[in-house]
Amino acid sequence: MLTPLILTNPTTTPITDEQFYQLSLANRDLKLERTAQGDLLIMPPTGGMTGKRNSDLNLELGLWNRATQLGIVLDSSTGFHLPNGAYFSPDAAWVSLGRWESLTLEQQEKFLPLAPDFVIELRSKSDRFPQLQAKMQEYINNGTRLAWLLNPQNRDVEIYRPNQTPELLINPAQLLGEEVLPGFVLDLALIW
Repeated sequence: MLTPLILTNPTTTPITDEQFYQLSLANRDLKLERTAQGDLLIMPPTGGMTGKRNSDLNLELGLWNRATQLGIVLDSSTGFHLPNGAYFSPDAAWVSLGRWESLTLEQQEKFLPLAPDFVIELRSKSDRFPQLQAKMQEYINNGTRLAWLLNPQNRDVEIYRPNQTPELLINPAQLLGEEVLPGFVLDLALIW
């Protein structure tokens, strides 16, 4: 099983935002993330089943968004520069139209300088669950309004919301987008 490689970056020689951006451009075949502490994460590629699930998630979110036109759907290749300095790439993300349009064209072209309004992370067999849980909380702490951590291995979902303890659902049939994604329903038969 492949696990993320973590390169610890000493605080005496931090990588700047521009250096991280250039490093990512120079290594397009790698999925790179950076923690708020400056450590680099090199993520392994997913397997076929995880890739299929990610594609299904983005398709469902995209179809809902196309019908509502409330925002922008972004896939796992999109980098977000969170307010705390971390750079993450969730499996699926959504940003409200107003927040997207408030960005300059240059900001839209680079790593987005914000936390998504909505995030989905899909646990693959190579993911360490405690690290994913910490990442989900980090999204929420930086402004994400709703986040789902899907765990196909156990057929459960953790739902993260601001100022609340994560909610655990065991083998749910569907998830609702609540007030963040009004009318969005994800049928989990696609994932399980």
